[in-house]
Amino acid sequence: MKKIKREELSALIDRLASSCTVYATGLEPGEAYWAFRPVTAGREAAFDFTNTRVSVKQLFLPKSERLFSYRTEGDSKVFEVPSTTEKRAVFGVRPCDARSLSMLDGVFRNDQYADPYYLGRRQNTVLVGLGCAAPCSTCFCTSVGGGPFDPTGLDVLLTPVPGGYLVEAITEAGKALMEEASLDEATAQETAAAAALKEEAAKKADTVHLEGLKGRLDVAFDHPIWERIPEKCLGCGICTFLCPTCHCFDICDAGNSEAGSRERIWDSCLFPLYTLHASGHNPRPTAKERYRQRVMHKFKYFVDRLGCTACVGCGRCVVNCPVNLDIREITRMIQEQV
Repeated sequence: MKKIKREELSALIDRLASSCTVYATGLEPGEAYWAFRPVTAGREAAFDFTNTRVSVKQLFLPKSERLFSYRTEGDSKVFEVPSTTEKRAVFGVRPCDARSLSMLDGVFRNDQYADPYYLGRRQNTVLVGLGCAAPCSTCFCTSVGGGPFDPTGLDVLLTPVPGGYLVEAITEAGKALMEEASLDEATAQETAAAAALKEEAAKKADTVHLEGLKGRLDVAFDHPIWERIPEKCLGCGICTFLCPTCHCFDICDAGNSEAGSRERIWDSCLFPLYTLHASGHNPRPTAKERYRQRVMHKFKYFVDRLGCTACVGCGRCVVNCPVNLDIREITRMIQEQV
């Protein structure tokens, strides 16, 4: 097992930033939330955080992105499509967020369509993960198939030890990246300490019993529980926007016959306009139908389509809901009352 010292990791990030775009976790003065930010001169990466407020998803499926633009030149129309071939590296990705990208891969690449924008960014980005030594009380990654040190979706996994990090290069891209760094051999004591840290971290994650939930949801579509669950919901959509696996979007066109563009923006199944037809009909007219869709999509429809639950247990929706709707409590209610 290899080890990288803290100062060498910082030096590696600086070197990479001179040849490609590098993102790392940071906290700006006066700001309350950690975020992935471009590494630039004078801005150092910091890894003493719990998790970012917005997941790494935004680097692959931006909140707003231009799909193409057009303009008139003489008798011709000129179309421009933004490039997604830029080489990038992202440092400080938590395992839950990396796992979410593996789920989104199945959404944006399937037997019907391959999304060139999302996939272009995925193919040209190396993810360096940071194991989660101290999960929040709202984290339940181990209950949905993940873990604080789960390597799924990562190219490199870093495990904190005194003075640095143990390095696990998982993919060929990860191995190539770490060849750029000066690594030391980890001692037996460091390896043992890392193993103990992983074991203790897994115990700290909250336990949510989801056994049998899918079966309950299979027969729950018309159950009256959907009247009660969203009684407090404001429909603000913060749970969907901060969720690493939610991927609803809208397409907007702007311009005229001379020039214009097509944009893709985040949307939410909790918004009343999301399913509103041009005729005025809305198949999900109330919070009942909309919140049912959110829960069913995560714990039934996604399982039916892709074989896994569309939840990584990061707890962002629990922490940030303004009316304290808790997905852990909702799943418990369904199992007890359906």
